[in-house]
Amino acid sequence: MPTFAENRKARFDYDLKENFVAGLVLTGAEVKSVKQGNVSLTGAYVTVSANGANLINCHIGPYKYAPNEKYDPTQTRKLLLKKEEINQLLGKEKGLVIIPLEIFLGPRGLVKMRIALGKARKKTDKREYIKKRDAQKEIKSYT
Repeated sequence: MPTFAENRKARFDYDLKENFVAGLVLTGAEVKSVKQGNVSLTGAYVTVSANGANLINCHIGPYKYAPNEKYDPTQTRKLLLKKEEINQLLGKEKGLVIIPLEIFLGPRGLVKMRIALGKARKKTDKREYIKKRDAQKEIKSYT
C-alpha cells in the first residue's frame, strides 16, 4: 500500500494508544491530487460528534488539470467510520485527542486514512523518549 502523506511528528508529540482506519470523502480532483502526493497533514486534526467524524485543516492542493474555481484546499472533509468506532471514540477518557497519522491507498484503489487516539506528551516525556530511542539505536549498532 503506497503512503501519500505521513504525520511523523505525531509519533513524537503524542503517546499513541489505539489506531483506526477511516475512509475519506473526496471529490475526483482531490483524489487525483492526493495520488500525486499533493497533500499535507501538518496541523490537521479530527473531531468526532454523534453525526460522524470530520478531518479539519488537512491541506490537499488543487489538481492542476481541474477547474480551480472556489476551491478551498483546507476545507473540512468527512471521515467514514463504522457506528461502533464512532461510539468508541466518543466514549474515551478526557484528555485524549484524535490525530491523523497517514493517508494511504487501500483496497480497490480507495484513499484511506489511519487515525489514532493519543495523549499529548510533556516536554520531559519527550526528552525521555529521545533518550530511549538513542539507546535503542546504540544497541542496534553494536549487534
